[in-house]
Amino acid sequence: MATKKKAKIKIKPENKGKFTASAKKAGEGVQEHAASVLKDPKASPTQKKRANFARNAAKWNKGGKKK
Repeated sequence: MATKKKAKIKIKPENKGKFTASAKKAGEGVQEHAASVLKDPKASPTQKKRANFARNAAKWNKGGKKK
């Protein structure tokens, strides 16, 4: 039986590092910033998408735990 290949996530080069930069500007770590963005009702939809992506990406290749 052949193994399935997972599709690779492609991030546009101009968007790479934007959420990390936002976290540094806020004086927080990436995961800490992701949590604060997701709780903030005034955060933009784009920031919320980036925060959710950061939370999910942290679990990849680590077998991370679910919250």
